[in-house]
Amino acid sequence: MNRLQGKIALVTGAQQGIGRATAEAFAAEGAIVYAADLTDGFEKIDGAHSIALDVSREEAWQSAVDAIVAEHGTIDVLVNNAGVIAYSGIEDIGIEEWNRVIGVDQTGVWLGMRSVIPSMLSAGAGSIINLSSAWGVVGGVGVAAYQAAKGAVRSMTRNAAITYAQQGVRVNSIVPGWIRTPLAEAQDPEINARVIGGTPMGRGAEPIEIAYGAVYLASDESSYVTGTDLVIDGGLLAR
Repeated sequence: MNRLQGKIALVTGAQQGIGRATAEAFAAEGAIVYAADLTDGFEKIDGAHSIALDVSREEAWQSAVDAIVAEHGTIDVLVNNAGVIAYSGIEDIGIEEWNRVIGVDQTGVWLGMRSVIPSMLSAGAGSIINLSSAWGVVGGVGVAAYQAAKGAVRSMTRNAAITYAQQGVRVNSIVPGWIRTPLAEAQDPEINARVIGGTPMGRGAEPIEIAYGAVYLASDESSYVTGTDLVIDGGLLAR
């Protein structure tokens, strides 16, 4: 307990799934948590502040970060978790759907990093955790925009990690496999069954299993860890 005592943490996409589990785990470990989603009307998380944040909008990021920094002086941890998915392939996807997925899953991560890094640099410390995906590592049928974005998240993570390595800001990504979230369970059952069937452990993960990895990367226990992908996928990518 208290592995994140007193750290100021901002978690996006915190209404449900991985984001909610992460916000809950951070609060349980003593962090001061700002749980962000499109609206702040979602079910309250014990020990967390709920805030509205559309991660695809530059002005929304600036407003949220400015308010937190004004209150606490800095943001110690950012978890860029908010994401959407579309199953259209390269030939099928329209420009609006492409822009929606890239806007949230890729541009939203860049905007988040850009917004918090100045205060982290001023403090001389910070941990940024970006959520990628196993589909950001290997190919699959369809999901063209999602794969493009999640692959970019890994590249942006390494770029930022190297850029700020000597200034106290650590940047890492988490690479989940199939996770039992409302978003995943709303998808095509055949696709879900195929992904789970290809997972050596033979099951999907619960959101808390990803959140535990985020706690480690947010904590001082990972003080020498930057620019890495923490793969939590039940062995999927080991095949």
